[in-house]
Amino acid sequence: MDYKDTLLMPKTDFPMRGNLPNREPEMQKKWEEMDIYKKVNERTKGRPFFVLHDGPPYANGDLHMGHALNKVLKDMIVRSRSMMGFHAPYVPGWDTHGLPIEQALTNKGVNRKELSLAEFRKLCEEYAYQQIDSQRSQFKRIGVRGDWENPYVTLKPTYESRQIEVFGKMAEKGYIYKGLKPVYWSPSSESSLAEAEIEYHDKKSPSIYVSFPVVDGKGLLDEGTKIIIWTTTPWTIPANLGITVHADFNYVELAANGSKYVVAQDLAEAVAKELGWEEYEVVRQFKGAEMEHITAKHPLYDRTSLVMLGDHVTIESGTGCVHTAPGHGEDDFLVGKKYGLDVLCPVDERGVMTDEAPGFAGEFYDKANKSITEALKEAGALEALEFITHSYPHDWRTKKPVIYRATAQWFVSIEAFRDQILKAIDETTFTPHWGETRLYNMLRDRGDWNISRQRVWGVPIPVFYAENGDAIITPETIEHISGLFREHGSNVWFEREPSDLLPPGFTHPGSPNGTFTKENDIMDVWFDSGSSHQAVLDEREDLQYPADLYLEGSDQYRGWFNSSLTTSVAINGIAPYKGVLSHGFTLDGNGRKMSKSLGNVIVPAKVMNQLGADILRLWVASVDYTADVRVSDENFKQVSEVYRKIRNTLKFLHGNLHDFDNETDRVAYEDMREMDQFMAMRLQKMIDAAHKGYNSYEFSSVYHALNHFCANDLSSFYLDVAKDVVYIETADHPHRRAMQTVMFDSLMAILKLASPIIPHTADELWAHLDFVEEASVQLTDFPEVEWKDAYDALEEKWTQFMVIRDAVLKALEEARAAKTIGKSLEAKVVVYGDEATKQLLASIDDNVGQLFMVSGYEFGGSLEDAPKVADGSVAVVVERADGEKCERCWTVSEQLGQNDNHPTLCSRCAAVVETKEA
Repeated sequence: MDYKDTLLMPKTDFPMRGNLPNREPEMQKKWEEMDIYKKVNERTKGRPFFVLHDGPPYANGDLHMGHALNKVLKDMIVRSRSMMGFHAPYVPGWDTHGLPIEQALTNKGVNRKELSLAEFRKLCEEYAYQQIDSQRSQFKRIGVRGDWENPYVTLKPTYESRQIEVFGKMAEKGYIYKGLKPVYWSPSSESSLAEAEIEYHDKKSPSIYVSFPVVDGKGLLDEGTKIIIWTTTPWTIPANLGITVHADFNYVELAANGSKYVVAQDLAEAVAKELGWEEYEVVRQFKGAEMEHITAKHPLYDRTSLVMLGDHVTIESGTGCVHTAPGHGEDDFLVGKKYGLDVLCPVDERGVMTDEAPGFAGEFYDKANKSITEALKEAGALEALEFITHSYPHDWRTKKPVIYRATAQWFVSIEAFRDQILKAIDETTFTPHWGETRLYNMLRDRGDWNISRQRVWGVPIPVFYAENGDAIITPETIEHISGLFREHGSNVWFEREPSDLLPPGFTHPGSPNGTFTKENDIMDVWFDSGSSHQAVLDEREDLQYPADLYLEGSDQYRGWFNSSLTTSVAINGIAPYKGVLSHGFTLDGNGRKMSKSLGNVIVPAKVMNQLGADILRLWVASVDYTADVRVSDENFKQVSEVYRKIRNTLKFLHGNLHDFDNETDRVAYEDMREMDQFMAMRLQKMIDAAHKGYNSYEFSSVYHALNHFCANDLSSFYLDVAKDVVYIETADHPHRRAMQTVMFDSLMAILKLASPIIPHTADELWAHLDFVEEASVQLTDFPEVEWKDAYDALEEKWTQFMVIRDAVLKALEEARAAKTIGKSLEAKVVVYGDEATKQLLASIDDNVGQLFMVSGYEFGGSLEDAPKVADGSVAVVVERADGEKCERCWTVSEQLGQNDNHPTLCSRCAAVVETKEA
């Protein structure tokens, strides 16, 4: 007789190999056919809302690992919340306006100058939708669940209409104004930029010291005394109109090389060294306040520069006398405004010097550095020249340097409602906590927001101008434009004349002839995405405002988190989010930024094609995403091993439930052996840890809880021990049914709790369960934690037992290496320990040898009696078990041959087989 046929071996069609790259697209097709997003939301409708508002990625290019990290984090949150008692809709979105799309078309050979603005914008729109379609398919391949057929897109008429309303409400409250002031200007983009569009890179610049001879010393300084300034932007010298000093600093007049010079006292020695003075004499000392209104001759032109007082002057470097060009610096502008200076800006939108810089007109500003430096030297004003490499602002799109340039721009006055913004930050929950300080400090110190751009692909600033130059922004015009945009889209602004855009019969005292013009600038793209709380959350019935959570990369504290907060507080007095969660950047395995030139780029598509989306998702769950995250093939190899362990555990659990009916075969907790109760308790611990992890967005806690439960609690202990019960005993043996009960609960809990992380695998196995009614595990809720009063005492006891068991397993491994035994069932172990150990082992309500997975066990006595050195609190001696191996269960027993019908079986197996035969 083949006794193998009498064993109750696992039965499952769930394959051991995941083959995820091939199976996942099939699963996604199934989800699409069943409209899983709709089904999930129909099931949860009526529950409390949990809205994670998607920060729109830019619609250009394939997805990188940063995209994958971001979207998987969002997906895990949305999926988990929908299984935790919430209604959690997710509407993905895209940011579609701005320079990159204009540039992409130019790179493809589109000549903008040959097209009308409306025609070019139409091409931009078509390109954006192509990119959306491409990115959408890639996001869906990652397994992100959402309303993909109805996303929000910033170029859609409805969105643009609501954006106009946001602008109008802010204007109505007096928060929007037009002014001439220096802003970040990108010559390479020919447009102004916001702070969020600036990044810093090293740049080599000339460092020059220039002298300005005093014309009118106001009784303090003699004519001809030279005030020394220092700058790394010689090209701004033609725009110099003043010199700023600090009222409270001490300044000195120095005698050196036959001339007299003025610098800050604390910098005198450093300046002398830079200028190569071998010796100098301090003639006298005075406060900066005494220098106010002194005039000095401009080193290149026949005009004077005014000495002013300003708090922005420092003595960290330079000379303490600051070169001041109101057209090229924010502090310069403010101090110049205070003293009534003009705003001179002799540089055009392409970065070329204009006629207002005589002698240098037509030169690109950076090249003019050399010409201006040579002119200063010729004029005897160049005191020193060297070159330095320093961190300098660059256009984040073109990666080229930017300049400060005074132009007429539209601004949002942050100062007008700064206190409300800071209060809203205080009322928001931030993860990690430092995000609050970061955003608070940014808004506390932020200047006014420049929201106008000199481009064509964007939402136009809805302002008309009267004949006398008055800007017209009224509730009436805003409402009318908003309506036109909702019906026709913003292209209508470029297709129609002002008279056809204004409300019918509109008049204005500034236009007696009824003639109007319109603004040509478009809005900053951060104003676009920053209006999404109204254009999406407030607009759509399936969402709500404010959102529960905004989740983006840490760079968005100066970007989307910032602009969204500003616009929301401006019009409604509250933040658009109750919570903000941020993640770090993805780096290569060595901590370097990924770049094609370094050849260290790992793209999500490659990972999914080779390993599968669930491996990528499991990796996201495994990392501390609040800091920068390293990505390497080794990372994915490690995660793949964890996935394999989880999958095999699920397969084993499912295979051993083939004859279990949870309705009729379930064993109550009170009727289980302690080992089963202990494992039921470990399961509850895992469920609790997973709940807490999901609640706090600590997905690595969920990852580790699932992995530890599968690898340690189940695979390394319980399921190993279970084989000697669920395979060997009769089908309805109480111990077997108890173990199946624990296995059933474990399987269901793991599937549900792992579903937000590895949804493809969870649903793949779910389809193999013939005892579930739901079409997908996504249509269920997480298991609740069920604590028992006896858990603490039980855990303490069994934790102590597991320490002893580990010592036994170690001794068995050593005996196997020494060839004393082969398999552990060939062994008998003798345990030596103290009285507490003896009582503990005696109290186990089960076959201790079975728990050790050996054929024989006995307690040998105290440690003093042990023939070997103790390992911790016990000493373990391994011997070969007495008897013969049972042909069915493989235990070594002295009871073989007692049953005439089955002489090769132990008494337990013989009884089971006879029961089956009966």
